[in-house]
Amino acid sequence: MTTGENSRTPDEALFADMGAFIDEMTASGHLVMTGGLAPDPRRMETVGDEVTVTDGPFVEAKEAVLGFAILDADSWDEALELARRFRAVVGDGQSTIHQIFTG
Repeated sequence: MTTGENSRTPDEALFADMGAFIDEMTASGHLVMTGGLAPDPRRMETVGDEVTVTDGPFVEAKEAVLGFAILDADSWDEALELARRFRAVVGDGQSTIHQIFTG
């Protein structure tokens, strides 16, 4: 799950609520990893042997991905419920949810 802008102002209350949510998700075994992302990504494009690297950012700052969380869910329904709970903590905004294929 990746996150962009949220309606809730980053303050001590938000950090406390997010900390409690992260603790709960860790204790339940759902949270695998979380982290923030730097605002200066690189994009790599390859065509045959030619490699082009372009500096970011690539979207408006209000659409930037600010962080990520890797969750272990047994189904799409469970993943969407966990994402819904995350959105309830951070407020209005958007999250993108990707399935990670593992061997």
